[in-house]
Amino acid sequence: MGTKKKKTAENVICDNRKARHDYHILDSFQAGIVLDGWEVKSLRAGRAQLSDSYVRFKNSEAWLIGAHFSVLNTICQHTKPDPIRSRKLLLNRKEINHLAGRVAQKGETVIPLNLHWSRGRVKLSIGLAKGKKLHDKRESLKEKALKLDSDRRGRRG
Repeated sequence: MGTKKKKTAENVICDNRKARHDYHILDSFQAGIVLDGWEVKSLRAGRAQLSDSYVRFKNSEAWLIGAHFSVLNTICQHTKPDPIRSRKLLLNRKEINHLAGRVAQKGETVIPLNLHWSRGRVKLSIGLAKGKKLHDKRESLKEKALKLDSDRRGRRG
């Protein structure tokens, strides 16, 4: 009947590529995000950045902190836009309790992975992550180089 639409390059607004380099992603979740009108316009123009952002839990709510949404010059002059304001994330109570518990007990963290469109709404993929050590980062860079080298050989031969 209905075909499920995959995440394509058109659906992804911005990616946090540094996250997969610095952290082992243990589990991922999809969260809604509370936005102002000018922020949605900015996202449609592809003007968002997640590189230095993180997720915090305050008063049993999840908040995205440090994400930068560039202000467009076409917004209404009545609003006072703040490009790096804290934005509330929309998760189920069960998911919030699970994530907050894991962060508090085991020294894990929750990081944003990417912003994407889903059925006309902006969604944020967040990941429960554990930090990589320096030798882990070096090892993953070696694996990436080996895979790239083998792909090149496969195309030639």
